Amino acid sequence: MSQTKNRPVVSIAARFLTAAIMLFIFSHVAGGSSPAIKSEAVTGSADLTTKIGQMIMVGFRGLSVTADSPVIRDIRDNRIGGVILFDYDVPTHSPRRNIASSGQVKHLTESLQAAAAIPLFIAVDQEGGRVCRLKASHGFPPTPSQAELGRQNDPTVTRRTASVTADTLAAAGITVNFAPVVDLNVNPDNPVIGKLARSFSADPDIVVRHAAIMIDAFHSRNLATAVKHFPGHGSSTADSHEGFVDVTRTWTRRELVPFARLIDSNRCDMVMTAHVVNRNLDRRYPATLSRATLTTLLRGEMGFSGVIISDDMQMKAIRSHYELADAVKRAVDAGIDILLFANNTIFDEVIATRVVSLITAMVNAGDIAEERIDASYRRIMNVKTRLYHP
Repeated sequence: MSQTKNRPVVSIAARFLTAAIMLFIFSHVAGGSSPAIKSEAVTGSADLTTKIGQMIMVGFRGLSVTADSPVIRDIRDNRIGGVILFDYDVPTHSPRRNIASSGQVKHLTESLQAAAAIPLFIAVDQEGGRVCRLKASHGFPPTPSQAELGRQNDPTVTRRTASVTADTLAAAGITVNFAPVVDLNVNPDNPVIGKLARSFSADPDIVVRHAAIMIDAFHSRNLATAVKHFPGHGSSTADSHEGFVDVTRTWTRRELVPFARLIDSNRCDMVMTAHVVNRNLDRRYPATLSRATLTTLLRGEMGFSGVIISDDMQMKAIRSHYELADAVKRAVDAGIDILLFANNTIFDEVIATRVVSLITAMVNAGDIAEERIDASYRRIMNVKTRLYHP
């Protein structure tokens, strides 16, 4: 039984002390004048809502925000620790979402951060080629696909490309790129990887070479990255946006090689999971909900100690097969640190409130140990400390 049922009531004075500590730690974010702060220094002082909120990232609508915007309320009330930006709103088929120009995005990200007691992860999918949210049509530099960079196999070209992208994101106030894709291009007809030219190569050596160059370029601009999609989506024959994808017969452990080598070289801030069923690893659950895949394999065997972030929890591979509460609990139990709700297959304005309430109830009931929440919070804070206190 969880020890959280008998937690002492937090006094008003303690809450003020918590707020003061958090403000002290993050008061010099813009100037970068404060010394590096260990995440352990704040772990014990944050309240449960704050810790759970840091585990939630959402998408939202709007080229700008006001004090009454739902996303600002979520930030202000510590219900989210990050946001993801899109240039296109899928549910409404609208080209107006969060991105219109470089100046507009910079103003948007500054407004979001201004509302946050703990600086946000502001994320985007800027892989290059077709998966590119900051498009040339909005005044951003054009970007080749990862497949094109892998085909050229020229480190100088990849380094130059990655540097331009890193400069673009940093100037816009974006702090996390959900890239590079390190899936092997095992199946060129794969509808979500191969056909979209998202993979560098079927050769793990080429994938690692160019992924490392990209990650180093982002790190040099003080940006975080998320390599994806663990444990490998490159051999799939279907798209997990549309439902269950089973890679049991097509996947091999060779697809783990890029992840393993990048982890061993200490380059991975985050690893993003795939919603794939892989019965070689777990006979029942897709990777995002699989403790065997995330805790036993990724953390245990492969030694990854960074942040594990889910792919969008609203994709049909999860949403069509699991109720929200079940999916959230299984993901947290599996080892997910950040639950991503992109709000761009369906749109749920109050998803953060719902998920915080669900996880809080699970902790209070003893179904999730508060120590499990603490572990994710520490990992998240470790990355944020590096980003905002280099």
